[in-house]
Amino acid sequence: MLNVIVIDDRVTNRNILTRLAMSVEEGIRVKAFASPKPALTWLEQTTPDLVITDFKMPDMDGADFIRAFRALPGTAEVPVMVVTVYEERSYCYEALEAGATDFLLSPVDQVEFRARAKNLLTMRKQQKLLEERAEALHHELSQNRERLALPATERRLRRLIDSTQTLINSVDRQGRLTHVNDAHRAIYGINPTGVIGQDLSALYGADSATQHHVQNAKVFETGDVLGSFEQEVILPDGKGRRVLFASKSPLFDDAGQVIEVITASIDITALKIKQAEMRRKVDHDPLTDLPNRNVYRLYVENALKRARRREARCAVLLVDLDRFKGVNDAFGLVVGDRLLKGVAERLASCLRETDVIGHLGGDEFVILQTDIRGPEESRALARRLGDSFGEPFDVDGEELHISASIGMTLFPADGHSADRLLKNAELAMYRAKAIGRNSSCFYSPQMNLAARRTGLMERELRQAVAADQFTVHYQPQRALNSDKILGMEALLRWRHPRRGMVRPTEFIGLAETIGLINPISEQVLERSCRQHRSWIDAGLPPLRLSVNLSPIQFREEGVVDLVRNTLERTGIRPESLEIELTEGVMLENSKVTFDSLQSLNDLGVTFSLDDFGTGYSSLAYIRRLPVHRLKIDQSFVHRLGHDGQDDAIVRAIIDLGHSLDLKITAEGVETSGQLERLQELGCDEVQGDLISPPLPAEAFEFLFNDASSDCPAPH
Repeated sequence: MLNVIVIDDRVTNRNILTRLAMSVEEGIRVKAFASPKPALTWLEQTTPDLVITDFKMPDMDGADFIRAFRALPGTAEVPVMVVTVYEERSYCYEALEAGATDFLLSPVDQVEFRARAKNLLTMRKQQKLLEERAEALHHELSQNRERLALPATERRLRRLIDSTQTLINSVDRQGRLTHVNDAHRAIYGINPTGVIGQDLSALYGADSATQHHVQNAKVFETGDVLGSFEQEVILPDGKGRRVLFASKSPLFDDAGQVIEVITASIDITALKIKQAEMRRKVDHDPLTDLPNRNVYRLYVENALKRARRREARCAVLLVDLDRFKGVNDAFGLVVGDRLLKGVAERLASCLRETDVIGHLGGDEFVILQTDIRGPEESRALARRLGDSFGEPFDVDGEELHISASIGMTLFPADGHSADRLLKNAELAMYRAKAIGRNSSCFYSPQMNLAARRTGLMERELRQAVAADQFTVHYQPQRALNSDKILGMEALLRWRHPRRGMVRPTEFIGLAETIGLINPISEQVLERSCRQHRSWIDAGLPPLRLSVNLSPIQFREEGVVDLVRNTLERTGIRPESLEIELTEGVMLENSKVTFDSLQSLNDLGVTFSLDDFGTGYSSLAYIRRLPVHRLKIDQSFVHRLGHDGQDDAIVRAIIDLGHSLDLKITAEGVETSGQLERLQELGCDEVQGDLISPPLPAEAFEFLFNDASSDCPAPH
């Protein structure tokens, strides 16, 4: 059982250090104190194996505590680790002069803490083992003094020292080796007896021997133990390096004079290698081998400290891949991961040696640009980064095209901390995406205002879902050849307690981002289907009901069950329901999406493609999707009769749709001239304020009864 004592006046630090100490290895018992004085009282009765103490404490600082601790019997070789938040070097020197063994800054790196604590405890165990063996030999000598001859005793003592794995050697005041145990053979490749009487350089080499001479001189002068320390050893004949953990102790003669210095070392090379591997795993993203978010943040903070001292300027650039999820959906996660590795390599190739790149996770990369003269250098780097995506990425034989949106922020103009700069770069990146993706944008203070407004709307949106503040309005869709109402589009409205009715264009994007689109869409689907059932029960014909669903919902297999269960609960026929898709569904290009659409089509549900002509509009995907209707975007309809190109586009869409046996609906019809032109071009249906604005359920029913009482079944 190893005993560790923790002294810190802050309870949070005590708890953290206690948990870390107990995690170093099994069999550790930790005793914690809030101040040094009760700890010293306890230490008078118990000798620990490791002391962990704060430096700045109310009634006694760390240096005074260490001196008082070292004055207690049997504590000379007990390691003491000082952990403090204060960076002043004078504290470190004062603690070490008082007898501390190690010094760490808080908050501690957990991997580093465990490694250092393990080293100190390993040395302590070796010291205790030697003490026990020496005590056992002393006891045996005392019991058999008359029977044993001195040469035999010396031989036994040497065998005892040689049997340990700890490297033990001793030197006299002239720096000559008086004993070297057998453990040195494996490390240095020497015959231990062959260097007896020679200078330390015969064992350590000239450079390391100089360091040992200085340390030995201190032990000869003071008679004190020199606390545990690490040293790097260069092996002879270019066989590499080893790391040893060593301590030095005085050997006294009968007159109390120091006649030799004993150095005890253990080989911790494997432990240091493992520590480095663990640190790299903790500090670096395993996929790209780039620094992760936590490490990068610390790196930026340190870089900013240097920049402040030199009055230099820096920039942080956040690079976010555009539509990366589509790659994962289309080609799988393995291809997506390999693409990220390729992106990391390509981004790194655009940087100077002084710039540092990190991977924040997902499809986000961050770059610290140091020692810049002004924003033009950041703009130039953003341009190089953007241009680097011009060539496709070759991943397992697939040519993948992808772009990136880049947000930029400057130090010290935009912020003075790593967290603030990263947040500002994120806001600028979102702005770059909003203006069309594949672009870059500098941070501006107005973005904070927009972010706060977005945060406020997010809270209000969550409250709206909980308080059921959403309602549905219905806009009629009229046939051009008969003037009959054939259906209606269910349109979401938010009854905001202060702003009144809010249109979905103001909040749907945010709802998709924060994960609320599913519950909102489910409410709309349920409410509109129940209303449709109510109209049928009231004697209205089964008009076509068009409901919008987000592309996000088609990424999940549950959309089919959602629609099927809603139809069953509300009792309306699947043929009466039309789901409006945006071209974002095409961009998903995933098997889950297509399987869901096909399953719903097999159920009897129909589909229309909304805002046609404004986005992807791939004929290949239109043929693959079970689409029954194209809806011409209102931006083309508004310019009919005023722009020949828009007339041509609308004609082309109508002709294309009819050639694919699809019905065509024009949105946003507001004038009789637009209505007449659409009729001339052969459009099938229209909707818009000229026919009727979106209406509450009661008003829609009144409009329908007033307009017609004999409507055909939906097309």
